[in-house]
Amino acid sequence: MEPIIAAVELASELSRTTVLDVRYRLGAPPGRPEYEAGHIPGAVYVDLDSELAGEPGVNGRHPLPDPEVFGAAMRAAGVSADRDVVVYDAAQGWGAARAWWMLRWTGHTRVRVLDGGLAAWTAAGQPLETGTADPAHGDFTPAVGSAPLLTADDAAALARRGLLLDARAGERYRGEVEPIDPVAGHIPGAVSAPTTENVAEDGRFLPAEVLAARFAELGAKDSAEVGVYCGSGVSAAQQVLALAVAGIPAALYVGSWSEWTADEARPVATGAQPG
Repeated sequence: MEPIIAAVELASELSRTTVLDVRYRLGAPPGRPEYEAGHIPGAVYVDLDSELAGEPGVNGRHPLPDPEVFGAAMRAAGVSADRDVVVYDAAQGWGAARAWWMLRWTGHTRVRVLDGGLAAWTAAGQPLETGTADPAHGDFTPAVGSAPLLTADDAAALARRGLLLDARAGERYRGEVEPIDPVAGHIPGAVSAPTTENVAEDGRFLPAEVLAARFAELGAKDSAEVGVYCGSGVSAAQQVLALAVAGIPAALYVGSWSEWTADEARPVATGAQPG
């Protein structure tokens, strides 16, 4: 199954698909009011902070949630193991990609992201509904470990032996500015790869061959092992999704920079790309 789906294709499959609305913006309030004001018919709102992440702390701002909490949230949203799932948001795919990755990591094999998100749906002339959805309870039971996951030590080692991509903005990677976490810079050996370069102006992912060329130029070639991190494991999930569109498997460091910098003993690099 392809990792993304076009709006026109989703429209034709809507009656047999569970749709999740995962609107999320860093530092903004939850997206439920926006969801209730207009969403894809039948879509269920999923809150990233409370249902796709655990409590912030030494493991980062968006650590993995308890699998039972996540499973209960997915069942309440109507997710079943044998039913297709499509997730979307209203930005560049960050929130949707986090849900996509979480479902893949917990064993769901039939999940895709709506390419271009809600804007692509409305641009295709498709309708919205207001209020909230009331889906039938699903039967999904998480089976963790079904997608590759990195710890802090794993990420450090991968930066030395393979390719560790930093999905944050370039100025944060270089250490010129850090608006969120206590230390500026990047994991030594990591390569800057901002997520903004994965999508076109309309929010849709670039063609697979264009993405493949981009990642090859960054070092994802010759069967290189690839991992991704960001600030807290959200935008990095979009990068893992972009890599999947390009046909390149990649692991996610969920703790990301917010976990890395929580330990003062971990090294920090600044400046341009490694030589």
